[in-house]
Amino acid sequence: MQRQYHIQFPQENTEHLKQNEAFFFLRTDDGEVRKIFFHDYQAIYNIPGLYEQLYYERLHCRSPEVVTELLHTVVQESREHFTELRVMDVGAGNGMMGEMLHRQGISRLIGIDILPEAFNALERDRPGLYDAYYIVDCCNLTQEEVHTLTSWACNCMTVVSAVGFDDIPPKAFIEAFNLLTSQGWIAFNIKETFLNEKDNSGFSTIVRKLLFSEYLEVHHFMRYRHRLSIEGQPLYYFAVVARKQSDVPLTFFTA
Repeated sequence: MQRQYHIQFPQENTEHLKQNEAFFFLRTDDGEVRKIFFHDYQAIYNIPGLYEQLYYERLHCRSPEVVTELLHTVVQESREHFTELRVMDVGAGNGMMGEMLHRQGISRLIGIDILPEAFNALERDRPGLYDAYYIVDCCNLTQEEVHTLTSWACNCMTVVSAVGFDDIPPKAFIEAFNLLTSQGWIAFNIKETFLNEKDNSGFSTIVRKLLFSEYLEVHHFMRYRHRLSIEGQPLYYFAVVARKQSDVPLTFFTA
C-alpha cells in the first residue's frame, strides 16, 4: 500500500500566483514542515509516491489519460496501428505518461528528461517501463546523443504536462520534434492561456506559429480539464494531436 503524506495547501488567498508559483506544505515524520513549489520536481520526485498523491489523488490530473486516448483515436481513424508506434516521451518524468502508453501496447517506448531525479524515481517506482531512458538536455544535444536518439526511428513524440513555465524551453521542444521521422505523430498539451495572443512568452509564441505552419498538420485540437488548482478551480488545457511534415529550421525562432 502506497504511503500517504500530510499535504497542506496554503490558507491565504493564492489566486494571484501563477501556476508555476503555487506551493504546498509537507509535514515530515519528525514534525518539520517543508514548503515545496509545485514545479520543484527534483524535491517531489525524491519522495516516493508524493508526485502521484499531489497531482493525481488531490488535484485529479487527467492529462496522461486524455492525451493517450486522443492520440489512440486519431491514429486509429487514420487507419494506422497504434501498437506499431515507436514513441519518444519527452519530459517523461517518473513515467506517468509512459505508463498510459505502455498499457495500450505500443511497439517501442523511450523516455527523455533533463533531471536525474526523474530517472531515479522511475527506476524506483516503475522499473522496466521504458525500452530506454535518456537524461539529456535537448537544447544542447551532442552529435552522439542525436545519433543515439534518431537510431530508434521514433514515429511519435509525446510531451505531456511539460511545456510552458520554462519546464521545457521552446528550443528543446523543437530539437526533440526534429528527431522524429517524417510524418511522425506528435501529441502534447498546453495551458489554454498560452494560446492567447496577449501571451507573448517564448513558448506561447513558438507554439502558435508552429500550429499554423507548414511543419505541422493538426489532426485534433481539444479543450479539457487538466487538473484542479489548489483553490479547487479547474485548470483547462488544450490537447493537440498533429503530424510532422518536415524538420523545423533554426531560423524559425527569429523569423
